[in-house]
Amino acid sequence: MSLLYLIAIIAVILFFSGIKIVRPTHRGLIERFGKYNRFAEPGFHWIIPVIERMFQINTTEQMVDAEPQEIITNDNLNAKVDAQVYFKVKADEESVKSSQYRVFNYQYQIVNLARTTLRNIIGTLTLKSANSERGKINDELHKTLKDETEHWGIEIVRTELKEIDPPKDVQETMNKVVKAENEKIAAVDFATAAETVADGERRAQIKKAEGIKQSKILAAEGEAEAIKLVNEAAEQYFVGNAQVLRRLEAVEKSLENNAKIVIPANSELVNVVSELAGILPLKTENKK
Repeated sequence: MSLLYLIAIIAVILFFSGIKIVRPTHRGLIERFGKYNRFAEPGFHWIIPVIERMFQINTTEQMVDAEPQEIITNDNLNAKVDAQVYFKVKADEESVKSSQYRVFNYQYQIVNLARTTLRNIIGTLTLKSANSERGKINDELHKTLKDETEHWGIEIVRTELKEIDPPKDVQETMNKVVKAENEKIAAVDFATAAETVADGERRAQIKKAEGIKQSKILAAEGEAEAIKLVNEAAEQYFVGNAQVLRRLEAVEKSLENNAKIVIPANSELVNVVSELAGILPLKTENKK
């Protein structure tokens, strides 16, 4: 009986030791005696202890840093370049097998391939063009890595060029150039704004002068029209009496300005006004 219990305990231990759980983020490769046997999808799996062995591979998106390196540009300047590569192992059986059986340590291989590709690309560019064509460098790096890793069962999702730093003295010179260009642009903008303001003030003065001129013209035209109407009325209603009308207007203006008129003693006010207007005075009867 003790032997049976021992065998039962060993069987239970072997059974539980053979249980393997594959997460949804992984895929499994099961080998028997060191030879590929079957593919393990996410879920519960049982392998024969000692005889079989399972390797789980992460199929989610991962990132590796290509690590900073000094690269000599086409204009013989040392640039410090760093990049990141985002990739993932394809989830199908053939791709998972390729990532394990066709390449040794695919992460290490991707890093070295990215570094070599960056040296080849940036070595043909000047430092200025390398900084201004980051998108082009990313595209070329992505294309090269995609083509080279296709048979590894790897998908290159994207590449990011982190930095292209020139030597310190070159960076200082570039900063001074950029600062000078910005100051130049600011000076031009200020001059343009001042010119615009001056032009606006000049136009405003011209408009103001034109308004004053127009108002004077309108006033003169109005006065001329008034004189014309007065003359027409005078000719219509006072034919032959123009001088009399003029004198009456003179008397009216004199009285409006509070002019003092000295009336001789024993004179009629009507006669005095008439004499001022050039009209014969009224005859008065002599009183004894």
